[in-house]
Amino acid sequence: MLKPLLFHTRVCGCCGPLRPRYKRLVDNIFPEDPKDGLSKSDMEKLTFYAVSAPEKLDRIGEYLAEKLSRDVVRHRYGYVVIAMEALDQLLMACHSQSIKPFVESFLRMVAKLLESREPDLQVLGTNSFVKFANIEEDTPSYHRRYDFFVSQFSAMCHSTHEDPETRTRIRVAGIKGLQGVVRKTVNDELQAIIWEPQHMDKLIPSMLFNMQDSEDLDRAGHPSTPSVVGQDGEENPAALAENCFRELLGRAAYGNMNNAVRPVLVHLDNHGLWDPNEFAVSCFRIIMYSIQAQHSHHVIQQVLNHLDTNNRTTPRVRAGIVQVLLETVAIAAKGSVGPTVLEVFNTLLKHLRMSVDLELGESSRRNSSSSVSSVRGKESDERIVQNAIIQTIGFFGGNLPDYQRAEVMMFIMGKVPVYGTPCHTLDTVKIGHQGTKRIQTMLLSSLIMVTSGFKSKSMAAALPPSFLDPLFSISLMEDSELRQLVLEILHNIIDRHDNRAKLRGIRIIPNVSALKFKREKISKQDITFMKKHGQQLYRHIYLGCKEEDNVHKNFELLFTTLAILTIELANEEVVIDLIRLSMALQEMALANEENMPMFIRCGIMALVAAYLNFLSKMIAHLPLCQHVSKVIELRNLDAPYLLPEHVFRDKCQLPESLDKNDRQVYFQASDMAECLAGPGYNVERLSIPYVPQVTDEDRLSRRKSFVDTISLQVDIMSNSLPDKSLLAEEITFETLKKAIDTTGLEEQEREKRRQVMEKFQKAPFEEIAAHCESKANMLHDRLAQIFELTIRPPPSPSGVVSISTGHTQHPSVPVYEMKFPDLCVY
Repeated sequence: MLKPLLFHTRVCGCCGPLRPRYKRLVDNIFPEDPKDGLSKSDMEKLTFYAVSAPEKLDRIGEYLAEKLSRDVVRHRYGYVVIAMEALDQLLMACHSQSIKPFVESFLRMVAKLLESREPDLQVLGTNSFVKFANIEEDTPSYHRRYDFFVSQFSAMCHSTHEDPETRTRIRVAGIKGLQGVVRKTVNDELQAIIWEPQHMDKLIPSMLFNMQDSEDLDRAGHPSTPSVVGQDGEENPAALAENCFRELLGRAAYGNMNNAVRPVLVHLDNHGLWDPNEFAVSCFRIIMYSIQAQHSHHVIQQVLNHLDTNNRTTPRVRAGIVQVLLETVAIAAKGSVGPTVLEVFNTLLKHLRMSVDLELGESSRRNSSSSVSSVRGKESDERIVQNAIIQTIGFFGGNLPDYQRAEVMMFIMGKVPVYGTPCHTLDTVKIGHQGTKRIQTMLLSSLIMVTSGFKSKSMAAALPPSFLDPLFSISLMEDSELRQLVLEILHNIIDRHDNRAKLRGIRIIPNVSALKFKREKISKQDITFMKKHGQQLYRHIYLGCKEEDNVHKNFELLFTTLAILTIELANEEVVIDLIRLSMALQEMALANEENMPMFIRCGIMALVAAYLNFLSKMIAHLPLCQHVSKVIELRNLDAPYLLPEHVFRDKCQLPESLDKNDRQVYFQASDMAECLAGPGYNVERLSIPYVPQVTDEDRLSRRKSFVDTISLQVDIMSNSLPDKSLLAEEITFETLKKAIDTTGLEEQEREKRRQVMEKFQKAPFEEIAAHCESKANMLHDRLAQIFELTIRPPPSPSGVVSISTGHTQHPSVPVYEMKFPDLCVY
């Protein structure tokens, strides 16, 4: 009886009705013909059973996974599709605690499909994973990892399938899969591992690789989200990758920014996308618009570090990186930049210096094996780098708030090399005069951009001595371009109401009131500023007018400077000072002690005429306006070359000399004093000729060479030593009379000074060196005589003869024979 029973049990165990219910329900959803698709009624039964008995979910999943694996191996893809559809429906319907084991079976089946070489199965597995990624789980998973999916989806993003349509499908599926991984992990604190470098190095390049195929790079950099569907209805991999890239960056936390940005820089390096850099610029626009504003300085810091790393690459690559930095700081300056403001400028100035060094190094090797054309090409490439740096400095500084902009102005000015100052940061000896001038020009150009639009309530705060002194020292350089840049910087700072555009160059303005200049009452702080620094401003205008290399633009900027000073900072006292300055300029052009060219002399006369016309009409003083207009009318008739409309024209006929005796075509201080007589103006000061202050700024500006300076000092010192015959001369009435009458002596002194200057400027170097050596020896001998008289060993009461090398031997004197002063004896 036992054997038949045992046999019957085995037979029943193989029959369908005795199998577990979940298996029978799973089997029933598969039709005989896979083309019929999933049986909906049987699927509803399976779903109801899974919801009613959630503890069976893990077994259902394992059984479905077993059937799917078998169907994949047997290439029965119709049943594979049915199995995945069933899994998706079960996943969407069940949200209990028991879903965790089921998810593991589900992910194993998805991985099985992704490992297949069939594109349809890969797409099917990806779609199922995306549906799973959109499900919000009640409890986090402590052990689930997505390393395989990151690697597999990234590989799909780089698909190289022969068929273009299939390749696009695979890439789109890969991007969707990565987007699903991002959505599933970034919000889960237990899945912070996704931000680790090994995963970011796969995620980010996969997205950028597909974004490179975008046909509209400008659209890619726009903050709006592009459409992921093309005109033909197919999904666009580039747009889809961009959306995923934006989503990933938008979810990046403070500590993950570096890991997210570094792969972008590496990808741009590996694919040579810095030159041209349109794609690099669009990428960083996306980054800056996607991340949180407070994280902007992380991105800027990463780009700065990358620029340091690539400091020896080709100039175009460095220029591309700098232009990307320009885009990032332009966006970041509108929000929060963080503590990297000065660090940005410091790094850029360092690379500016390096670029100048490389350019000068290339130019010095022109006679080497490389051709001249290739060297010039490298120089022009370095110019691209330098211009990009200047644009970045200026644009970034120009977008900062005023309080930060003032600090940046001070910072940049501290980097400008000024000859003779011990605190400048650039070694002018190594880079030479040409390199120093290049850096000065570039930094001043960047200062123009930084100061553009700068509005300060107080001139003392905008132009502190630490900024004003080196700026004026550069204005004394014998280079017209540098002086123009200095004046433009002053215009940006002083012109607080944007009145420059109304002046339109140097000219005789017929109606000043019609220009409608914006003007406010001068504040007490500005009055104090002019009392303290006004003479310094006048001096540099005075000295800047007589430079022999001045051109039309220099005189235009000088006129604008005087006009802006009148509008912004002129009270009654300043008006008198400006008139005295104008008279001094006219006298300088007439006297011509500096042997200036005729164009410079006539240009100064035209500048004085244009400014006094502007000043008289600006202060609306009728007698002064009439006097100035009368002189201008006479110049139109007899001396048109003294007016700006004529002297600055091409092919203007200039006279051979200026007649001092023709007083009618010149402005007279006495006549102007009569016009201004009355309350308000201290006309007595007009009788005092303006004399520029004597400072040491000529030494800082290096207007003369070192040999010239030493030679002049030695000559002056030697001439200042008194002669013994003069010391013994008897003082009489005639002597005092000659001392009072100094008219002839001043001319002699002036002529002697001119001869000395001419000698040291035109004589050969050997002659100058010999002259300096003789003067130095003479000075040394005189000093030795003085030291011999003053520094003598004291007499010794011991009676021993004291011997000192190089001095006369003096015998000792007994104490009782010494003569002491009365105050020392008691």
